[in-house]
Amino acid sequence: MTTAEKTLFTVLRAETPPVPALPPVGQFIGGKFVPSTSSETADVVNPATEGILMQVPAGTVEDVDAAVAAAVAAKAAWAATTPRDRSAVLLKIADVIEANRETFETLEAANTGKPAAVAEDDISSAIDTFRFSAGAARAYSTLGADDYAENHTSVIHREPVGVVGVITPWNYPLLMAAWKIAPVLGAGNTLVLKPSEQTPLTTLKLAELIAAEVPAGVINIVTGPGRVVGNRLSEHPGVDLVAITGSVGSGQKVAASAAASVKRVHLELGGKAPFVVFDDADLEAAAKGVRSAGFWNGGQECGAACRVLVHESVAEKFTELLVREISDITIGAPGAGEAEIGSMISKAHYERVLAALDDVRRDGLTIAVGGNAIDGPGYFIEPTVVTKVPAGAPITSNEIFGPVVSVETFSTDEEAVTRANETIYGLAASVWTKDSARSLNVPRKLDFGTVWVNSHLVIATEMPWGGFKGSGYGRDLSSYALDDFSRTKHVMYNRG
Repeated sequence: MTTAEKTLFTVLRAETPPVPALPPVGQFIGGKFVPSTSSETADVVNPATEGILMQVPAGTVEDVDAAVAAAVAAKAAWAATTPRDRSAVLLKIADVIEANRETFETLEAANTGKPAAVAEDDISSAIDTFRFSAGAARAYSTLGADDYAENHTSVIHREPVGVVGVITPWNYPLLMAAWKIAPVLGAGNTLVLKPSEQTPLTTLKLAELIAAEVPAGVINIVTGPGRVVGNRLSEHPGVDLVAITGSVGSGQKVAASAAASVKRVHLELGGKAPFVVFDDADLEAAAKGVRSAGFWNGGQECGAACRVLVHESVAEKFTELLVREISDITIGAPGAGEAEIGSMISKAHYERVLAALDDVRRDGLTIAVGGNAIDGPGYFIEPTVVTKVPAGAPITSNEIFGPVVSVETFSTDEEAVTRANETIYGLAASVWTKDSARSLNVPRKLDFGTVWVNSHLVIATEMPWGGFKGSGYGRDLSSYALDDFSRTKHVMYNRG
């Protein structure tokens, strides 16, 4: 085994870290913050400093029941609004976020350890999501009313599903909330949202700032552990659909709980994205692509370019370029200036990533750069490249969800496709080639919901995001998201 001989990276830290504006304490139910039915709380930690930001309620089944009751009470009136009315509310939410951009960016960075560039991108994307959904809500397209059977006229109605239970992850707290709230409301539903217990602050701040803009009960937020709040949302008879962004295990639990009442589920789960570099690729561009897409958000990204497959004839050259790129990455705490990656989200996740790196060492793989924890406060890990990875090694299939990229080689196009598809995940992949025929043929053979050609992790609000296989089903973003949160009714009129 070869490993980096010394720690190459240090953490940039601010002399005076930004002080975030914290949200109110309580559950957001029926348009206002109310006390939880439990006195238990959970600490919300700044992972870059290990300091406690605030405590939030550890919600109960009774809190969920109250939130669902509020959503049920509000759903008929909200469903009766016109697409124009709902669009106006979504646009107002976007305006509120825009007007408070600095507040959201500072709070998101403090709660997640994100560097400024990532936090800024998250907030910009959340704003764009609400604005897109505002337009999409007014642009449903269906079959036109007509006679499809003799003497009968058919009309298609697009209806809200009803009450949607939403469970969001810790890696993009406000953005993932936006990805759900915007199309759920745009389609005419009400919702109860459970943010990650680790990163609830920007979602609660959003509730505080838009409370006057959204009818009471349309948006409800309950904080607390997944085993209590998430499970109750999944099984609650008053919830008509459950949407989760999270791990495969979390998605399986939600689907199992929802099955008892045969409610619909919308699952956006994990990923292990192959980044396939063919022998004719622009190797410098590909190496830069891994730097940006493999380590964005510290690799805590389900579409991250974390698994490189490179043609054996160019593997040595590509690896040299990649190691050079990754060795130049800057690491920093919020407020410390221009940094590319920040901390891991929590102590528990930090330890999981380090344990995965211990497994890499035990497996005798080569750590070409990085591979170590960084001393000092906060949960920081060096950006890491693992090379000379054999086919079938655990790192090729296990989702580490940290700043770790593996590199393996292939001999033929057919082998590249087969190896890329040998994973339970099917969220995202990319193909790097200058060959026009290959760029058309290979993506069609890859079993992933999104395939990029000569880029990776470029997301457009107008285009759908979601996976196949273990990565779940249902689509976020685009008009497909509004489809997922609506139902189709056929009404046929007898003209005889």
